[in-house]
Amino acid sequence: MNLAAFSRRTLLTSAALAATVAGACLPAHAQEWPTKNVRLITPYPVGGGPDGIARLLADKLSKKWGKPVVVDNRPGGNGFIAIDAFKRGASDGHDLLQLDSVHLTAYPYMFKKLPYDVSKDFEPIAPLFQSFLFFVVPTNSKYTKVSELIADAKARPGKINYGSWSIGNPVHLGVEELQELAGIKVQHVIYKETTQLYTSVGTGELDFSIGSAGTAGPMYRAGKLRFLAVAGPKRMEAYPDVPTVAESGGPANGYEVSGWNTIAGPKGLSPAIQDKIRKDIAEALSGPDVKEKFLTFGYVPLNLDRPQFAKFIQNEASRYSAVIKRAKIELE
Repeated sequence: MNLAAFSRRTLLTSAALAATVAGACLPAHAQEWPTKNVRLITPYPVGGGPDGIARLLADKLSKKWGKPVVVDNRPGGNGFIAIDAFKRGASDGHDLLQLDSVHLTAYPYMFKKLPYDVSKDFEPIAPLFQSFLFFVVPTNSKYTKVSELIADAKARPGKINYGSWSIGNPVHLGVEELQELAGIKVQHVIYKETTQLYTSVGTGELDFSIGSAGTAGPMYRAGKLRFLAVAGPKRMEAYPDVPTVAESGGPANGYEVSGWNTIAGPKGLSPAIQDKIRKDIAEALSGPDVKEKFLTFGYVPLNLDRPQFAKFIQNEASRYSAVIKRAKIELE
């Protein structure tokens, strides 16, 4: 056996041994969990990017755990329908919840009264992915850079419009933050459907919007939209020709617009079971098929351990709360 083959075998054996030892270190109740079917409740409709990741994850976890993991789609009502179903579900981890970033970091500061309490109802366990969003304009737009859009908005306060699908979503909050940083004022137009929203950008009814690779990407690839920039720290692997907002002349102080997902369990869930779920989800997300899905939807892995994830959520909440307060956004 040559040295390279011996090294590979040694590494694989060591990895397998480490995994076995890690599993053996778990308390008995965690090793035996799950003892029945697991329900993954999601606020997303069937067919979208987050739903696709949830189903891929459920399939892998079903094989890993030896118990069916069933995706339960409960869309609508700002995600409150899914959250209510989760709150009424099992408290032992057999009911899990896919949460959007706004549920943890924006809604608590925006709604006068929420049907849930972040500090009492959820235990964010495993981050799934982050999706940095793109500034989108019509293909024949006069804007070729974010700096040009900002300059025009300064010259014509309140005359430039953009669209999103609701009050308080990442697009709305991202533009509110841009207005503060760039000293501009633009008009917000709300659409009920994202398809119509990005169609209106394509026809020029809207001057611009912000969208993900999943929502705006199809029209971009069809040549009906143009991406000015991505509101992230670096260029996207699937869109290497699209500059960052900073490269395009926009705010250069870490300005980002993104959404992200996590799997949450009930508050008070055994730390050992949380560790098992976190470890198994991280393993499930490490495969090449998941990477391919992430590229398709424009997602990037959110590889954070427990302390890092807690700090990440805290930072996001602080940023959103400041934007919401400045913009005086308040919902019933």
